[in-house]
Amino acid sequence: MKKFLILPFLFITCSIFAQAPLTIETLWKMGRVSAVGITKDGQSLVYKVSRTDVSSGKNKSELFQIPLKGGDAIKLDSVGDRLADRMISPDGKRKLGHESVKLENVLGKDLYTDLPNTSAQIYDDLHHRHWDYWEDGKYNHVFLYNLVNGKTEGGIDLMKNEKFDTPTVPMGDESDYTWSADGNTIVYVCKKKYGKEYVLSTNTDLYQYDVNLGTTFNLTEGRMGYDTDPAFSAGNDLAWLSMKRDGFEADKNDIIVKGFGKGAKIINLTEAWDGTVKSFRWAADGKKIYFIAPVNGTHQLMEVDYPGLAKKLPVVKPLLSGDFDINDIIGQSGELLVLARTDMNHATELYTYHLKTKEFKQLTHVNDAAYAGISSSRTERRIVKTTDGKDMLVWVVYPPNFDPAKKYPTMLYCQGGPQSALTQFYSFRWNFQLMAANGYIVVAPNRRGMPGHGVQWNEAISKDWGGQVMKDYLSAIDDVAKESYVDKSRLGCIGASYGGYSVFYLAGIHQKRFKSFIAHAGVFDLKSMYGTTEELFFTNFDMGGAYWEKDNAAAQKSYSEFNPIDRVGNWDTPMLVIHGGLDYRVPESQGFQAYTALQLKGIKSRLLYFPDENHWILQPHNAMTWQREFYRWLKETL
Repeated sequence: MKKFLILPFLFITCSIFAQAPLTIETLWKMGRVSAVGITKDGQSLVYKVSRTDVSSGKNKSELFQIPLKGGDAIKLDSVGDRLADRMISPDGKRKLGHESVKLENVLGKDLYTDLPNTSAQIYDDLHHRHWDYWEDGKYNHVFLYNLVNGKTEGGIDLMKNEKFDTPTVPMGDESDYTWSADGNTIVYVCKKKYGKEYVLSTNTDLYQYDVNLGTTFNLTEGRMGYDTDPAFSAGNDLAWLSMKRDGFEADKNDIIVKGFGKGAKIINLTEAWDGTVKSFRWAADGKKIYFIAPVNGTHQLMEVDYPGLAKKLPVVKPLLSGDFDINDIIGQSGELLVLARTDMNHATELYTYHLKTKEFKQLTHVNDAAYAGISSSRTERRIVKTTDGKDMLVWVVYPPNFDPAKKYPTMLYCQGGPQSALTQFYSFRWNFQLMAANGYIVVAPNRRGMPGHGVQWNEAISKDWGGQVMKDYLSAIDDVAKESYVDKSRLGCIGASYGGYSVFYLAGIHQKRFKSFIAHAGVFDLKSMYGTTEELFFTNFDMGGAYWEKDNAAAQKSYSEFNPIDRVGNWDTPMLVIHGGLDYRVPESQGFQAYTALQLKGIKSRLLYFPDENHWILQPHNAMTWQREFYRWLKETL
């Protein structure tokens, strides 16, 4: 009788604590954590947890509040008045917002009211479509409202009849406009360019609206790149992010501060630092700025002093280090910063960092129970010597319960961007832990073009898409493939966007290294890409110009030497091609051309097409289909 009772107990206990590799379904059941804000009293954090119902594909969100000192979270029905509203003026009398304003007739039914069923769209200039939407004659404008008994009344359009957008499109939001600390000024981000000028330029500026006079002027006149993310300190000093060069979307991002009051000047706080800023937040006392930056294969928390009128430039200091990413600085309460953190084995959770004691403490534990049943994957830093003698960081991710005595299929991961940091990110689609859980070693090189290794390394990819960076990729996979546990007969290569371009290009030069390829949203033909993409500043800068500029040596080299379509004759390896129908950055024709070539050459290939997705796959059931097809293809070919 006793044995009968004990054995089931042991079985249940082992089952509870047994760990299994991550699955697609388990991944999608995890909670996605995002901060809403610190409460007005500075004692608690409000955050949101979104979960996907795998059967319906719908998301459900819940609100929680947790003390910053730690403890149990309580569920909320609504945010209520717990948080300060940054859209309300400091005196509480006015509120900022934005509305869509119709200023142009580009739809056939607008021009010809007697033809209400026409689907025509009519354009006389470029910028007819952007990211995943078509221009419809409407523009986002910032509005200033009176606030009466908690409700908005009236509404002054700060941009009047201007055919420009704030928030900027397609990624802008309420962070594109803000109040000054004294409430006398509103600052907003806008790219005041139209048509061809718009698609050829990255020059956004900051515009200052005087609330009392109703006048507007350009604060950043003469600054030719992106100027974004305006934020005032408590002392009314204005900070923002700024890039120098027009047309270069991945230029060094610096923190600029324009002081307030007599004798104030403009200072570039990060000018002498060899890095680029992702995001920032003022310290509560206005004497420092905390920011996030890519550093050596991670995103890390940094700080820089604000010296006021001092002549000497401040020194950038790291506050944290380790194999994890700091994704966001949510806010500050006393000596505590609230941060969002991930790593390759863990989705976002929220943490506190004590500025005096340096204690870094996990605040939310939304997915702890899920992780308890999942086998982690070991991630390793590996330094690989490139063909030009540089040291390159390569992330290597190993399957759970990795056994070096066994042999494993191994995949080279090609990052997009092309100037995107490859860090300790956690994706619900390109998930390294999931790849490793399916039995693959993942090799992810911080090749040329990655921020976090100095400005020069980041810029080296522009106008050299098929040059040194391709050698970097091959150096990484060749170095790891020397290990006895790598099955050299089962190497794969995968990537999206520029990573998809990399797959297409490597397919023509890999010399039998790889057994299988997967290309998502990849650039296949640089010439047709130039004629169909929507932000031409990108191709102009990275290719060196237009393909018809015969006297432009940089452009001619790009289009003649680095065009994957010209190397299709060497293609001989199975490939899965994935594309979204609403992708206007890398239009669907790029994927279709590659798939046609594969089919007509008789190479095993498959097209995975999502007519209702853009450059990313955002809908849960589509994303799960993406993952199932991804691993089905690898199972068949690798």
